[in-house]
Amino acid sequence: MRTFSNSASWIIVAGVILAAFWFGYGATERYYLQQLAAQNQSTLRLVASGLQGSLLRYEPLTSLLADKVDVKLLLSNPQNEAQVNRVNQQFRSIAQDIDASDIYVMDLAGMTVAASNYRDKTSFIGRNFNFRPYFREAIQGTSARYFALGTTSLKRGYYFASPVQNGTRAIGVVAIKIGVEEIEADWQGSGADIFVADPDGIIFMASREEWLFKSLNPLSSQALARIKASKRYPIDRLSDLQFDVAASGVADATFATVAVENGSEVYLANQRFMPDAGWTLHVMLPRTLADNRTLTALAVATLVLLLLLLILTFILQRRARLVRDIAAGARAQEQLELRVAERTNDLNIANENLTKEVSERRLAEQQLLSTQNELIQAGKLAVLGQMSAALSHELNQPLTAIKSYAENARTYLKRNKIEQASQNIGHISEMADRMAELGSHLRNFARKPKQAIEAVGLGTVLEGVKNIIGPRLKSENTTLDHSNLDDRLVVSAGRYRLQQVLLNLINNAVDAMSELEKPVVTVFSEIRGDEVALCVRDQGPGLNDKVSKQLFDPFFTTKGVNQGLGLGLSISYNIVQDFGGAITAENHPEGGAVFTVLLKLVDQVEDAAE
Repeated sequence: MRTFSNSASWIIVAGVILAAFWFGYGATERYYLQQLAAQNQSTLRLVASGLQGSLLRYEPLTSLLADKVDVKLLLSNPQNEAQVNRVNQQFRSIAQDIDASDIYVMDLAGMTVAASNYRDKTSFIGRNFNFRPYFREAIQGTSARYFALGTTSLKRGYYFASPVQNGTRAIGVVAIKIGVEEIEADWQGSGADIFVADPDGIIFMASREEWLFKSLNPLSSQALARIKASKRYPIDRLSDLQFDVAASGVADATFATVAVENGSEVYLANQRFMPDAGWTLHVMLPRTLADNRTLTALAVATLVLLLLLLILTFILQRRARLVRDIAAGARAQEQLELRVAERTNDLNIANENLTKEVSERRLAEQQLLSTQNELIQAGKLAVLGQMSAALSHELNQPLTAIKSYAENARTYLKRNKIEQASQNIGHISEMADRMAELGSHLRNFARKPKQAIEAVGLGTVLEGVKNIIGPRLKSENTTLDHSNLDDRLVVSAGRYRLQQVLLNLINNAVDAMSELEKPVVTVFSEIRGDEVALCVRDQGPGLNDKVSKQLFDPFFTTKGVNQGLGLGLSISYNIVQDFGGAITAENHPEGGAVFTVLLKLVDQVEDAAE
């Protein structure tokens, strides 16, 4: 029963859509036909205005040329070659200025005596045009206009002619020919098919070349004889366009059917009669434009309607499902309430346990962070402990010197040798400054670091490391080679934490070469893209696979008892991670191990973070 109901619903829906499509098609098509007609009218006004402007532009020029003294003198004495050359040159210059195809003057017999194209092979000079209607009208004393195919140039043009008068008597005719190809070229971008027909219905201007010299109506024998006598069009090209007109139901527009190779094409056509020239201007757009837009609009409307119906169907089905769910929910509610009471107690207990566990985890995280910082500090103190013996020796030397200088100063004072006593006191001050500088470096290195990461110069870091580890290197006869370290490089790090990393790596390198007579620790730098590689190389036995895998693990060490906690590399690893960098270890091809610290390169030097 439900299936039958659904099928009937969809049949009703399909019927509604078909009815809407049927009744809406006609109204929608009329709307788009009116839009096409409005587009045609707009194009029609522009084209008619352009044609009318061309006629008004050139029509007065023939009268002005006919009044020129040089033209009248030429017609009075056509044999005067100097006068002929003068008029030829004048006509050529004027034709270039006004963009005319040709300008020429004819005598009473229609013979051309001067022309702007006098240099061309197809010059009009010596040709007779008394068969042209524009000549016959002008020789009678009136201005004339005429469209025809040129008998010499075989190019279409529009002719303007005016009589050259001596008093009240015509002595010749001046004519101007204007080409139409540029006008037709402008029509190509309009999107419409445009053509102009003369009073006989012959198309002489068109946006489609295949329509030229086609007739909208069958030509009578009299019309053909008249065209042949005036040589207006090529008789062999005249044919019927098979142009049929029918009502369109749209104001000022008709349906025009034009025969094509495999059938016919229907246009929506608008036309305008130009009484000054006797022409009829036609503008046409394919009817398929309106049909396609109509079908598109109806298809969109149908899709929207289907979408709305689908949404409505979805809502109705969802509503029905919701009603069923509510009923099922009411039944389940009773069971749920029983279970809720049972689970509430369990949840309360679990919540208490979870709250306690979260508190313990937070406390553990805080303790872990504190322990990590303490380990870093312990690592520093361990380094300081290793260097204590060398530092004691380093401090004993200036202390001994200070004592000696003090005793000498006392002796000089007893002997009243003030200048020598002053020099000894100066030496004592220098020794005290040296001890204070060493103590300052150790104090800065030993204190807990700030967490800020800023721009740090490698030269500054290395200088601090040398001041701290110098005594140990001296006591163990170890050379620190940093000739290939670019101390101008600036990296993103913390100054004293980076010193701790470099100290750990150099101390490990010294430990690895304990059996060499003249150990050398090499510190160098490389630029790798937007990073700086700070490398420390020793000349020891290198790293085996087992050591390489556990090298950065906490409390892992290859040293003997009481020689290290195994935290130096682990702490260094964490510090470099905090800088956003990385630390790696590998064997050098020439022997020994190389530890590489990769840090971000910075553009400019800033105050280093501790």
